[in-house]
Amino acid sequence: MRHIFYSILLFLIAHLSCGQTIPEKMSETDFTIGKIVSINSKILNETRTLNIYLPSNYQADSSKEYPVIYLLDGSRDEDFIHISGLVQFGSFPWINMIPESIVVGIANIDRKRDFTYPSENKLDQKEFPTSGKSEKFTSFLEKELQPFIDSVYRTKSSKTIIGQSLGGLLATEILFKKPELFDIYIIVSPSLWWDNENLLESDPKCYGSTKSIYVAVGKEGEVMERTAKELFEKLIKNKNQNTQLYFDFLEDKTHGDALHIAVYNAFEKIFESKND
Repeated sequence: MRHIFYSILLFLIAHLSCGQTIPEKMSETDFTIGKIVSINSKILNETRTLNIYLPSNYQADSSKEYPVIYLLDGSRDEDFIHISGLVQFGSFPWINMIPESIVVGIANIDRKRDFTYPSENKLDQKEFPTSGKSEKFTSFLEKELQPFIDSVYRTKSSKTIIGQSLGGLLATEILFKKPELFDIYIIVSPSLWWDNENLLESDPKCYGSTKSIYVAVGKEGEVMERTAKELFEKLIKNKNQNTQLYFDFLEDKTHGDALHIAVYNAFEKIFESKND
């Protein structure tokens, strides 16, 4: 009896195995979402890597120009992939949240060096020994990177900067000191504790051009939340008629996961107002 049972079981297994067919692989190629470009910076005295996302229709229409989104922390293992995905999704015709845009992800070498101005705080100096070179990095953005992108790609004049954490500190510093470099500022969880919060004590430089500024912070502790709100309040006091301001407190997000939803919210708010 046991022999008959095992015979039937083996028959069923063999029958089922014969019924399964594994598809034949016809081809395999790498899937890419952009280009990797290296440029030599004389200002920084080093080679910098750029990750470039181009809209899907970029090659099809050689006459069309595109706004540019500059992404700090733009390495492929940082924020380039998911932010480019938001840009692609937001510009689908059936979504139509933002215009088709070029994304320039600036890969990091030493973000503590590039994103901070000199601090008088001894602990800052000790924990960030290479810090304090944001002026040089900003000069790289202005005098080398932006002209390079404008010369190689079909760009509109509209420029956006996205910065989170120390990148948010740098974006805030640029807004205060050289606001003309960008038209849209997306500042998320800015590290305004730097240098005893002294950046918040300075007065932003006046500008006449149109600006859209979005500030967001998650549930990140008293200092991060307070300074982000103080930044927004300071910007309100200095607001002119050409400026649109937005603030989000993302109470269900932390410092580690606030950026993605913040950028989505920023796109939605900023470009909805532009379309009104």
